[in-house]
Amino acid sequence: MAGKHLSGVTPRTRSRFLLVLLSLLPISLLFYAISVFSSPSTSLPIHASQIANSNADYSFVASLEKFLAQTSRTVSDDTVTSVQEKDVKKLDDVMWKTETTRLYGDSFFTPLRVYVYEMPSKFTYDLLVLFQSTYRETSNLTSNGSPVHRLIEQHSIDYWLWTDLIAPESERLLKNVVRVHRQEEADLFYIPFFTTISFFLLEKQQCKALYREALKWVTDQPAWKRSEGRDHILPVHHPWSFKSVRRYMKNAIWLLPDMDSTGNWYKPGQVSLEKDLILPYVPNVDLCDPKCLSKSENKRKTLLFFRGRLKRNAGGKIRSKLGAELSGAEGVHIEEGTAGEAGKEAAQDGMRKSVFCLSPAGDTPSSARLFDAIVSGCIPVVVSDELELPFEGLLDYRKIALFVSSSDAVQPGWLLTFLRSISPSQIREMRMNLAKYSRHFLYSHPAQPLGPEDLVWRMMAGKLVNIKLHTRRSQRVVKESRSLCTCDCRRANFTSPGVRLIWFWSSSIYVRLISGFGDSVFSGVATWHRNPSRPADCLYLLLRMQRMCNKVGLRCRPM
Repeated sequence: MAGKHLSGVTPRTRSRFLLVLLSLLPISLLFYAISVFSSPSTSLPIHASQIANSNADYSFVASLEKFLAQTSRTVSDDTVTSVQEKDVKKLDDVMWKTETTRLYGDSFFTPLRVYVYEMPSKFTYDLLVLFQSTYRETSNLTSNGSPVHRLIEQHSIDYWLWTDLIAPESERLLKNVVRVHRQEEADLFYIPFFTTISFFLLEKQQCKALYREALKWVTDQPAWKRSEGRDHILPVHHPWSFKSVRRYMKNAIWLLPDMDSTGNWYKPGQVSLEKDLILPYVPNVDLCDPKCLSKSENKRKTLLFFRGRLKRNAGGKIRSKLGAELSGAEGVHIEEGTAGEAGKEAAQDGMRKSVFCLSPAGDTPSSARLFDAIVSGCIPVVVSDELELPFEGLLDYRKIALFVSSSDAVQPGWLLTFLRSISPSQIREMRMNLAKYSRHFLYSHPAQPLGPEDLVWRMMAGKLVNIKLHTRRSQRVVKESRSLCTCDCRRANFTSPGVRLIWFWSSSIYVRLISGFGDSVFSGVATWHRNPSRPADCLYLLLRMQRMCNKVGLRCRPM
């Protein structure tokens, strides 16, 4: 039958047909190559999951207005008048029974259980109302000229986490964390105190008084006394917030913007990657959604963009050096930023027209600019040697950003030569990854799966076994046993093993070299016997260690 259908086709016809096909093949390959390897102006494929949920609120102000209008304040709270040792032991016994039942039952691997404290309204609702009634006053500025209400929005992670946890379960979308209403059922305890709002909107002495009240309220709780705070979550996302009393809550899990190691913001022993969690800033600019990304592809003519304050303190001094090096270069747009809505529009417009966005350190190693660049589809160029990143146990930032050392970045011509060496295919791939990753940095209500709130609890779940380990160990270690405090002394972002020093406290201090792998890194372990007359031994030793680090040009970081 096949032969009958082809009976009219001569060998010469077949040859001509094959020649036409072969002539078209190079043209097809050429078009394919152009589509893959041409300039990054080629439109990006966007997955449906990258589109923001139209039913969610991504604006802090808009979400807050709805929340305060729809939520009734709690009349009763968890305030305790007095706690005795038997109350702590009773709670511990009940929690042990609950954990044992889970261990030997079928429910060991269950969603994270979080107990949210019902705190008096002066720590929660009253502060939200204070923000709502004053946020239009843009003349209220910090010492460096930033509007305080914008800073509060930028650090409003406490609001987004709390409103998701206390929402009715039928309205919540996150399934890896549940709120429990009995303390004995909890894995973790959330402290819903708005430390950033109180810092910026209350008078100094009024703020400090409220901090002391919050400290007493929390540390009076039986659950706090049981674990000494190790299973308690404390949002202190602005580095100035809660500063006057937070040393008394150093065992708690702090939610931070970064882990500054200069000693300006956090004292030795207060923060660590093992104990605490880095959370992203709330972006200052709007999300560049799939339609926006498609439109902006042909408009990205600027090679490198930066708009912000060029004069900063500490590690942020790199900004002025970069400004002097890069200003006026071809394809580079660098300008001093201004606060307010006009500044936001200018930054947003510039990022959407640029291939790379410079993200240098600010007063602390981190900067909201990194997350502004991510949601704008602009590849971040990070120049911050001591930066710690949010959710790095889940996300690979090498796929969406370039990391450059400060020493390289300030060399004449080095940075622009490096950026121009990035191939169009690499740029395209990184921009596709940026489009996928942007959802991880968009706070919203209701909180979205794979949004930052979701990743917080995924990271917390990974910490849980270690939290329980340290809690139980602290409960059984006898008072006379030795205690250790450690300090990591290293060059910026250096992760290989180094030299370890042991500090031993008796009647004097001495230092002994244990092991070493070069002179680039060394660690100190302060060891002492508990002595009620010297409660600050560990801090004293760590400060000595910090001075040693500084002498050899290294930075001391609590481990």
